[in-house]
Amino acid sequence: MRESSIRALSGFIYIVLLLTATLFSEVSFTLLFGIFLLIAVVEFCKLIHLKNGLPIVLGLGAYILFIVFRINSFYTDIAICLATLFVSVNLMLDLFGSTQPVRSDKPAKYVKLFGYIILPFILLMKAPFITGSFTPNIIIGIFILIWTNDTFAYIVGKSFGKTKLFERISPKKTIEGFVGGLVFTMIGSYIISQFFTFFPPVTWIITGLIVGFFGTIGDLIESKFKRTAGVKDSGKIMPGHGGILDRLDSVIFAIPFLYLFYQILNYVS
Repeated sequence: MRESSIRALSGFIYIVLLLTATLFSEVSFTLLFGIFLLIAVVEFCKLIHLKNGLPIVLGLGAYILFIVFRINSFYTDIAICLATLFVSVNLMLDLFGSTQPVRSDKPAKYVKLFGYIILPFILLMKAPFITGSFTPNIIIGIFILIWTNDTFAYIVGKSFGKTKLFERISPKKTIEGFVGGLVFTMIGSYIISQFFTFFPPVTWIITGLIVGFFGTIGDLIESKFKRTAGVKDSGKIMPGHGGILDRLDSVIFAIPFLYLFYQILNYVS
């Protein structure tokens, strides 16, 4: 009972902090996710056994460059997306194509650090500006859809799940839970579109589809990193929930696909 209460309290604090910082101002949002970025860098370095001194400097440097310049150029953003997606695709190939842990040399670890952690966080911090000005409800909507997918995947999977989705990496996930989470995320997308009207309903529905599908893969990929490292959680900053990566693994993997989708919409409109 005490453990459940601690888990509920830390989860509540996390959600309130995220929503408050995002809605309060551009500065508070950027500061919070900059802190999340640096914590995620440290956690990821522990998972892949990489000394975190230089990675922290690189993460901080990327964050400062984002703050100082924050170039909202279509071609710059596409370049960041493609660099990130290159790593994302390789992580998916590793996830689905290899039954044994892939041991990376140091250069490969730095490529993963940039493509899996640093650049996705930069894209996440750029996402509220996709409309041309700071629109925090873009981030709020994305996180609501992430939470909807996670919640209903768990509920449907626990109630009706029989067929394992990817047992060797995440034994509790089921195909029924995955489909249920995706369906309810589509429903949630339409509901959100009635309140956050800066995107049309079809854009929100595709957002939900991207978040539900790639967010689940992102969760599996982080689970494989943890399994390879022999740990249950990426960190201990959130009692009962683990680390920042445990909370943000879905969104940081989905965001390059999502950001690329938004940029293509902007380009053709």
